[in-house]
Amino acid sequence: MSSGSSGAARIIEQLDPASTVLLTVECQRGVVGPDSALPELADAARTSGALANVARLVAAAHDAGVQVLHAVAERRPDGRGASHNARLFKAAERLPVQQLTGSTAVRIADPIPVSGDDLVVRRLHGLSPIAGTDVDALLRNFGCRTLVVTGVSANVAIPNAVFDAVNLGYTAVVPADAIAGVPSDYTPAMVRNTLALVATVTTTDDLLTCWRRPRHGR
Repeated sequence: MSSGSSGAARIIEQLDPASTVLLTVECQRGVVGPDSALPELADAARTSGALANVARLVAAAHDAGVQVLHAVAERRPDGRGASHNARLFKAAERLPVQQLTGSTAVRIADPIPVSGDDLVVRRLHGLSPIAGTDVDALLRNFGCRTLVVTGVSANVAIPNAVFDAVNLGYTAVVPADAIAGVPSDYTPAMVRNTLALVATVTTTDDLLTCWRRPRHGR
């Protein structure tokens, strides 16, 4: 009992709205929307409930005063600046739906709410929503100590974000039911065998409970 209580207290402290930022990763229409370039991943995000849980977390973050960042992967129509040094990038070039700058494909997907206080960070290259982007500088300017990582995919971008966050000195928190990958049984394996070693793994409901809990001086 005491161990469980201390664990609950620890995550509550980690999720203080004043020092927590919620990051959504590639939750854009061209990735998890109905016209996705990656229909299998989009289906996994929706049928697992992960996308709906991201939406719940974003709405709760808005209510609790937690800063929200949306990390979007996109591509210029002329391809300038895009990476070409991995099979993934070459395959993406041939997809029928392109994540083109300014297109509907790079808008945040429903049902995720976006407020005027949210920031959208766009990248033209690489695999990580953090490395080589403005995210780290923004997190430091916000006084962030804890980064909650949500979205897709559990195969590539989510572990990339978690590793980068930890290497940069942030505490990473992963709500396991608010991330998705393919095949469907890969996500829990990634969480159990990799992410749990470096991040605090929790659930959407536990995060919502923490952010709704009254705090002294708030």
